[in-house]
Amino acid sequence: MNPAEELGILLRNNGLTIAVAESCTGGLLGSMITDVPGASDYFRGGVIAYQNDVKERLLGVPAHVLATVGAVSEETARAMAHGARTLLASDIGVGVTGIAGPGGGTSDKPVGLVYIGVEGPHGALCRQFRWTGTRVENKHHSAVAALELTLALLSDC
Repeated sequence: MNPAEELGILLRNNGLTIAVAESCTGGLLGSMITDVPGASDYFRGGVIAYQNDVKERLLGVPAHVLATVGAVSEETARAMAHGARTLLASDIGVGVTGIAGPGGGTSDKPVGLVYIGVEGPHGALCRQFRWTGTRVENKHHSAVAALELTLALLSDC
């Protein structure tokens, strides 16, 4: 069973809903969730917030966070997760932000750097990842990691 299927069973069995806010994955996480038949039982929806103004206006990521630590940061991933959860009235919110590559990286924030935040009714998690693949591979790794991190949060509850 893949992580999206496992997550779907867990969400359905516990009567929970999930919403996503994606930047570097560009909708791949939502696609993976909805690849599971019956996902409409628990998937509320998602926001692809590629530009900072969308992160700020739709998801409520504070402007000072974007200005000081940037879009690719733990603070932004956590705020995106909270924003998705709030905006879409969901039990669980997931935020993914990073640099998929091949360009866009810096010495401080290299290509492959990704932050994933998950927020639920009983807590939150955020993790940093550093992928070394192609753009498509980095997006895939990030989406799978978001599913797995969400499973980890739910198993702790």
